[in-house]
Amino acid sequence: MSTATVPRPAELSAPAGWRTVDFISDLHLQASEPATFAAWRRYLAETPADALFILGDLFEVWVGDDAATPGSFEALGGDCLREASARCTLFFLHGNRDFLLGPAFAAQCRMRLLEDPTVLAFAGQRWLLSHGDALCLDDLDYQRFRAEVRSPNWQQDFLARPLAERQALARQMRARSEARKRSDATYADVDAALARQWLQAANATTLIHGHTHRPADHPLGEGLRRIVLSDWDAGAQPPRAQVLRLTPGADPQRLDLY
Repeated sequence: MSTATVPRPAELSAPAGWRTVDFISDLHLQASEPATFAAWRRYLAETPADALFILGDLFEVWVGDDAATPGSFEALGGDCLREASARCTLFFLHGNRDFLLGPAFAAQCRMRLLEDPTVLAFAGQRWLLSHGDALCLDDLDYQRFRAEVRSPNWQQDFLARPLAERQALARQMRARSEARKRSDATYADVDAALARQWLQAANATTLIHGHTHRPADHPLGEGLRRIVLSDWDAGAQPPRAQVLRLTPGADPQRLDLY
């Protein structure tokens, strides 16, 4: 059994009026992939959800809220979120690409930031929500990187750099990440023992997460399970754009937008 730290989750109770709750993650929105952005924008305009939970990596990269300057891609994304917030309640949980998305941008979008993990009490069940990267224990290089960049000192130092420098550093990190994707590297999956520990500590039966880009429903034993969200790529063949939807009295439903 894993000896990693088991965090105490935050708690969120759904209002009695919620009937439909959606979850998405790993859209990796970027200006160079307009088709995925268009699919997301169309989804935001059409979803009947009372609440939308974005479980990380909405953006391919986020170097600070000051990047959302008028006319920028980041500002356009913020405009879409703000428009959607008039129709449904928005929640955002940080991913490994957009962990620097801060309270200023969230406030502009009328979007609530969540801790990782958070328990959502909805439809008579407790759902444990996470991006999922902290559970991939076998990815040792990434876990060391994660510990470094999530530290307040690192973030304070990075955000103090000029915007242009931060954007250049982000391009370098993305290039290294893409090179790794093209290699034969095998990405670590979620540690099942640790996932069970998280669920037991949260008094929940189902973990919903993203990060791994391996959508599936995994039984964990003793009535526990984890549901993995799909990534989005409208330019792929076939295109990927999937939403996980919860409604009272029904099993979680995967909705393919293509």
